Amino acid sequence: MRGKCPHPEGDGVYAVSVTGRTASGAVLFSGMTVVLAVLGVLIVPDRVFFSVGLGMITVVTVAVMASLTLLPAVLSLVGDRVYRFKVPLVHRRRGPSADPQKGFWYRATYAIMRRPVISLILGAGLLIAATVPFFDINTGTSGVSELPDHFRAKQGFEVLQEEFGFGLNAPAEVVIDGDIDSDLVQEAIGRLAASLQSDPGFGPSTVTRNQSGDLALLAAPLSGGGPSTEESIRSVRRLRDVYIPRAFSGVPANVVVTGTTAKDIDFIDLGRQYLPIVLTLVLTLSFILLTLVFRSIVMPVKAIIMNLLSVGAAYGILVLVWQKGVGNEIFGFPQVEVIQAWLPIMMFAILFGLSMDYQVFLISRIRERYLQTGDNDEAVAYGLRSTAGLITGAALIMVAIFSGFAAGDLVPTSQFMFGMAVAILIDATIVRSVLVPSTMKLLGDRNWYLPGFLARLPRLQIDEAGPAPEPVVEGADAS
Repeated sequence: MRGKCPHPEGDGVYAVSVTGRTASGAVLFSGMTVVLAVLGVLIVPDRVFFSVGLGMITVVTVAVMASLTLLPAVLSLVGDRVYRFKVPLVHRRRGPSADPQKGFWYRATYAIMRRPVISLILGAGLLIAATVPFFDINTGTSGVSELPDHFRAKQGFEVLQEEFGFGLNAPAEVVIDGDIDSDLVQEAIGRLAASLQSDPGFGPSTVTRNQSGDLALLAAPLSGGGPSTEESIRSVRRLRDVYIPRAFSGVPANVVVTGTTAKDIDFIDLGRQYLPIVLTLVLTLSFILLTLVFRSIVMPVKAIIMNLLSVGAAYGILVLVWQKGVGNEIFGFPQVEVIQAWLPIMMFAILFGLSMDYQVFLISRIRERYLQTGDNDEAVAYGLRSTAGLITGAALIMVAIFSGFAAGDLVPTSQFMFGMAVAILIDATIVRSVLVPSTMKLLGDRNWYLPGFLARLPRLQIDEAGPAPEPVVEGADAS
């Protein structure tokens, strides 16, 4: 907005109009990628996932609409006065007209592309190594024991444990629906009670029944130190999978287990069941959208693989620090038994959306330059240099915010925000600075390969590049 321009309405209005014409599409499609990623959360049949997913979609939609309407309007009204107040000690950044070969990102990109194979092996190898601990992840829910000592809830729970014993405040409850007075049901209840009595994971059980005699409740306290501990969860799983089938085999009664621990188990299993479904849906939608946008099948596949690497590395570091206790004291985090059951799905949806957001901005600039010059290496260097300030600044802001929340007392919030901060940092450094230029150097013009049978796909233009002709890759529609 600072350069002089012959536009009759002034520099500010002209700059806003040009920016809107060239960047609005990228903003819109970047927002769409985030929304598509979060859509996967909505298919999980749980109100927590649905509520959070709907909230995130609403926030992203409102933010995109404000960027496309409210922000240009405000900038047009303010004009050049937006530069009136300057931040002390911060020098004005050079514009695009400055010599690109003197820029840090330009030189760094060419340094990576001079040895693309070594750069790719080192960058991808580091992320794969960081992903390995993820395969030992143990998902669950936080118990009261993981709350800070000054929390009243934890103090009250400890009093209950001391005065009344473990598990009395949250027992395993077995509901028996059937003819409770029949000999078969009575014998089955007796067998179940005997099994629980011989199991050290349970305390003495009690049986109550309703007046009509068609419903009974067997309550057994858990001796695992709390309803959400690993020991209590294993005890309830034994109750469901071993004791009840063995005691009620052939008995005309419907038996179900409820209680706090049973609810936690159902939530954990739900997350594990739907994680691959969410991944498949999100990856498929993202591939289709990126194929339409970039007119290439190579770019979507490459972007998806790199984003999976960054998310996987964040998962692995999360498990390494929190669950295995490697370096947790450096960050001031406690070592815990479990990673929150909702965290893998929620983290994947948000991080994949944000990563694709970066990819759309970055690759759109590279593609725009490539269509103008036909020089793959120069287009990559230009794309990284022109988006470096925006992506780095946004990443640093998010890392700072996430790190602040990660320093809190609540384990679920701290785990989630720590994982987000790590993933954003990885994506803005290793992925953008190493993997993107090295892979694009190795692939060359094949980055824009599109099979002939896909040439009739709809064209989605996300920016207005110059009028330069589009290079054609042999056997493909490179436009």
